[in-house]
Amino acid sequence: MTLTVPRHTLLAHRMAALRDAATPPEAFRRLLAEIGTILAVAATADLPGATRAVATPMETMTHPVLAGPEPALVPILRAGLGLLEGARRVLPDAPVGHIGLARNEHTLQPAEYLRRLPPDAAARGVLLLDPMLATGGSAVAACTLLKSAGVTAIRMLVVVAAPEGVAAMAAAHPDVPIWAAALDRGLNAQGFIMPGLGDAGDRCFGTEAG
Repeated sequence: MTLTVPRHTLLAHRMAALRDAATPPEAFRRLLAEIGTILAVAATADLPGATRAVATPMETMTHPVLAGPEPALVPILRAGLGLLEGARRVLPDAPVGHIGLARNEHTLQPAEYLRRLPPDAAARGVLLLDPMLATGGSAVAACTLLKSAGVTAIRMLVVVAAPEGVAAMAAAHPDVPIWAAALDRGLNAQGFIMPGLGDAGDRCFGTEAG
């Protein structure tokens, strides 16, 4: 598994505002979308390419293009929706799926409550979207779910990653590369990323933690 943390001043600038506890939900959503755009550009830089003839106003030339269809975008509900808008700016023709996971109160493991994937997701590949990679439980479960649906080409975009979550993904899905805006120090006793940015879903949608 590879972890890539793009070094970009504009990305760092947005991350500072995203982390700020005083940032209101509407600004948080905008920042999350902008970070999603930057990460999507980074994560798709090495997609397979081809060439085709393009007639410019001056002459016809051979130009690099994407070899296949755009990968599907699959946010993990609900916080992953915050990255979706930005990723769609880069991949406007990509179909969108959704994965819903909730923690089982007895097993404490992620339990699937929603799976809606584009019918050609296996052929397209998937960009999996989730702002937080904390323990890694949801990411591991989502990748397992995608693979059970026949998807083998998975790339994951996260905003803040903890070393514990990265290690969990490396152990369970070493073939899934991850692009993160930041790799933070680690998890506290409650499983929150430190220094982190709080609960991304609550901050994105203006809801109360619970």
